[in-house]
Amino acid sequence: MDCLCEIIHCLVALAVAALIVVLLIAHLTAGMVDLKRHEKEKLFLTATGEKEPFPSLHDPSSLELSVIVPAYNEELRMPVMMEEAMGYLENRQKQQPLFTYEVIVVDDGSSDQTTEVALQYTRKYGADKVRVLTLVKNRGKGGAVRMGTLSSRGKLILMADADGATKFADVEKVEAGLHDVNIKPENMAVSCGSRAHLEEEAVASRSMFRTFLMYGFHFLVWFFCVRGIKDTQCGFKLFTREAALKTFSSLHVERWAFDVELLYIAQCFKIPIAEVAVNWTEIEGSKLVPVWSWLQMGRDLVFIRLRYITGAWRLESPRKTD
Repeated sequence: MDCLCEIIHCLVALAVAALIVVLLIAHLTAGMVDLKRHEKEKLFLTATGEKEPFPSLHDPSSLELSVIVPAYNEELRMPVMMEEAMGYLENRQKQQPLFTYEVIVVDDGSSDQTTEVALQYTRKYGADKVRVLTLVKNRGKGGAVRMGTLSSRGKLILMADADGATKFADVEKVEAGLHDVNIKPENMAVSCGSRAHLEEEAVASRSMFRTFLMYGFHFLVWFFCVRGIKDTQCGFKLFTREAALKTFSSLHVERWAFDVELLYIAQCFKIPIAEVAVNWTEIEGSKLVPVWSWLQMGRDLVFIRLRYITGAWRLESPRKTD
């Protein structure tokens, strides 16, 4: 009996020691919010090749909608998405003359012709409608979305993946989601596209191991960070300008788990969040490696919560980029 008690005491001591080590690692390896830009990242090219400065998210809005498209080595997949998006946006503007928009393609340090492909749309539609922000080095999807968002002019800001997996016309669904929540008095709200309604079909086509990883990831999201949102990872999210400024100013994670931190920040600030079912199709060529990327995201989820608990990360007041 005494031996059993000693074993239990040892296990408890080891667990406590392990927890302390994890807390220390999470605290000491925590990076700060990085809003600095290279000089080249402050400018965009017009249709005639002239350089002009990007505006700031801190400035008053001057358009109805900004669409942020993060793109890393997307020269092959992006044209399909851009044709669909521009077709929808141009048609909507014809039907609603007061509707104004911009698309900001953020080349996240690509090694292919992503920037040149995107600039073809600037030349076709003009720089008032399509702008390209080329990052000097790869930041990760979250970093690319943030840099594009901080350079936008819209009252509403939509993040949309370059692969076109979500039907672009579903922007109307996420817009309706914003209207269904109370955005007053500060005009803050987030509307998330969701694939949760497709989960049963996805489980049927996945291996047992990948299904286990998926449910494990969902549990970690629920346990450590975000509750009440079934699909945090769909790359189709709509923000009011005020909500975007509040959340992206505090964002630390720049890789795959950035969506979770964004929603965690929104919930900490008590910003209303809607979740809306959207049409979604699996597109070949994903940069996400299923097992390894999910393990990385799992680690990031644990660290997100621990870093806020230990005070390594704090919710920031919005400030301008350098």
